[in-house]
Amino acid sequence: MAIVTSKEMFQKAYDGGYAIGAFNVNNMEIIQGICDAAIEQRAPLILQVSKGARKYANHIYLMKLIEAAVEDAEQNAGFDLPICVHLDHGDSFELCKSCIDGGFTSVMIDASSKPFEENIALTRQVVTYAHDHGVVVEAELGTLAGVEDEVKVSAEDSSYTRPEEVEEFVTRTGCDSLAIAIGTSHGAYKFTPEQCTRNEQGILVPPPLRFDVLEEVSRRLPGFPIVLHGSSSVPQEFVAKINRFGGKMPDAVGIPEEQLRKAASLSVCKINIDSDLRLAMTANIREYLAEHPADFDPRAYLKPGRQAIKDMVAHKMIDVLGCSGKA
Repeated sequence: MAIVTSKEMFQKAYDGGYAIGAFNVNNMEIIQGICDAAIEQRAPLILQVSKGARKYANHIYLMKLIEAAVEDAEQNAGFDLPICVHLDHGDSFELCKSCIDGGFTSVMIDASSKPFEENIALTRQVVTYAHDHGVVVEAELGTLAGVEDEVKVSAEDSSYTRPEEVEEFVTRTGCDSLAIAIGTSHGAYKFTPEQCTRNEQGILVPPPLRFDVLEEVSRRLPGFPIVLHGSSSVPQEFVAKINRFGGKMPDAVGIPEEQLRKAASLSVCKINIDSDLRLAMTANIREYLAEHPADFDPRAYLKPGRQAIKDMVAHKMIDVLGCSGKA
């Protein structure tokens, strides 16, 4: 199977009450770990590339690695693994056009920081070009706080999506899916301690997601796929391991997985996960290097990092997204 758009994936996900995992990729080991999990779980998959990842790894290298993953699934697993290649947080028409021309099947234009009319105008420009080339477009209304690659938004500048705007926005732009802000946040430090409570173990508990906003958006856009950004759960076992082996990540906290599962059972068809990949890989590389101080072969310490990503992604597909067996 060739690389596909997310259109059919989202229709099946919406009808089936599950979500597709959209995992950020930066190098070979991350792509292998994610795709090995998807093959094992027979799960549809979105591999997304940020502007920063394109700078780091080069567009051509990333596309060839993804093409290799599709071929590997066909030759060695014996089935067609549906993979959508998506631009995460495109910030200009030029960047979106470059990714469309370079083989991406989906792009996000993030003009959420702009005034409403400017957001519509830029999104519509991208949609027109993308649809002419058989590519789908994700847009955003509302602004998530947090830091991830080149996306940096303070808590003061963040805002929840206004449900009363979504119908006009989707109608006028023609976008294919919509990212909304209901309390998720980018990065591993999604909330300050002051925004959270602490449980009996002293672990930070973040404020709950605004499901009232999600439900009202869904009521106004029946059958339309919704996207959640900033949805890493920041597993505390990875944070603890990083800290145990020389790291310094105090008060890192993410979105509880049970809340993400609830969102996936509603109208959310795509859930973005990036920080959890970084934490899984870093925690296990740190552990390996601490326990094998004489080793200097990158293959030796990248291997447990890749395995940790595979295990974590498989868990997300089974227990959080609900997309295992849906390919």
